[in-house]
Amino acid sequence: MGSARSGTTLFYDMLLSSGGFAVYLAESNVLNMLGPHFNDLRTRADRENLLRVWTASKLFRATGLDKSEIESPVLENCHNPGDFLRTVMDTMCRRQGMVRWAENSVEGRIASIKRYIPEALIVHMIRDGRDVATSLHNSRYIRTLPWKSRIGLGGAGVYWEWVVQRTCAAGRQFPDDYIEVHFEDLIGSTQETLSRVGKFIDHELDYDRIRQVGYGSISKPNTLFSAELKGKFSPIGRWKKVFSPSDLQSFEGMIGPTLREQGYQIASEGGQPPMTLEMRATRQFYRTLFDTKWSVKQNRLGRWLRPLTPEFLDANTQAEDHPPEVRTDVRTEARTPARTTASAPSSETFR
Repeated sequence: MGSARSGTTLFYDMLLSSGGFAVYLAESNVLNMLGPHFNDLRTRADRENLLRVWTASKLFRATGLDKSEIESPVLENCHNPGDFLRTVMDTMCRRQGMVRWAENSVEGRIASIKRYIPEALIVHMIRDGRDVATSLHNSRYIRTLPWKSRIGLGGAGVYWEWVVQRTCAAGRQFPDDYIEVHFEDLIGSTQETLSRVGKFIDHELDYDRIRQVGYGSISKPNTLFSAELKGKFSPIGRWKKVFSPSDLQSFEGMIGPTLREQGYQIASEGGQPPMTLEMRATRQFYRTLFDTKWSVKQNRLGRWLRPLTPEFLDANTQAEDHPPEVRTDVRTEARTPARTTASAPSSETFR
């Protein structure tokens, strides 16, 4: 898990390419969207409605399963979103001959994850907030207000800070099952970083093998800067080409302390800029907005305001159809029983 554009998809695809993990080229959105919308699957009617919508969407097609394989277990035995996710992914493991699975869309709901799936291991991807904002500020990835189509650099920076602070605070309540990984380390010291995570999850992560298998963004980088793919691909430090001196002063004035806390140096001339009244108001506005959207999504009002349909899921979630051939070979990695590794959020809360 982590802020959008923090390398969560890249790391997730590395796990899938390492061998032993069920291949699901999608963000399931079970814990952040489907579960809350269908009343956490408390009743059989909730589960029937979930299956009706989900099995008509690309999220189901990406599993490669038949509806008959999961319909009865879901209706009879699933009593919360964690049960549903476990049922689907365990069935995929059996179908593919794999021993583990990973989740890539949990939006920082660590308390819920640990309540529903106590054995889950959580990998928090953290990236320089300035690079995150560079990717997000001119896109519609995070929706803010109806009259404002783009969030801007400052709003994207506050979003990054909001996600990082919430996730760090929640994750550190489970120190044995939580690890923080910096995107820059994953890119600059790949095998060393993979070895550290591999020790944490008790699973071999060999970069040569990962590149050879190459699922998803391993073979085709998941970037908004497609022009870079024609030359040398460098996802670190892009912000230096985008931020003006005044942009940088405002950005670092608002979230500079959090940047420093995460190990990123302040680049503004003269060091940490002071937070002006305008910066403070902007930061507070966005944090309140994100808190409100998060809260609305958890209650009945959110479900009434946004009916969930297969068409909505297809338009607002990431998924590829299940590949015709699973290229990972579990036989050399099957040392441990099936376990869960949770990683990476969707930003659907903010759409």
